Amino acid sequence: MEELKRKKRMLLTGTVISHKMNKTRVVKVLRVFKHPLYEKVIRSYKKYYAHDELGQSKAGDRVEIMSTRPLSKLKRWRVYKVVTKK
Repeated sequence: MEELKRKKRMLLTGTVISHKMNKTRVVKVLRVFKHPLYEKVIRSYKKYYAHDELGQSKAGDRVEIMSTRPLSKLKRWRVYKVVTKK
């Protein structure tokens, strides 16, 4: 029987900006890119809700988040590891 292969999961690195919810972290991921026509450097960010089962991250920590199945209405990510503590 063939083994089913899982798809590669996306990894993003960002900063925890809120840890007020139980087992949920809000992670701000910064994206820096150049405008295609004017070549000005643009900084934009997006907030992701990530599941943190052990509650190991706090606000200000740099974390790596991994995509996962939908866990709730907004949570599609989970905290993979804490890169640096505040």
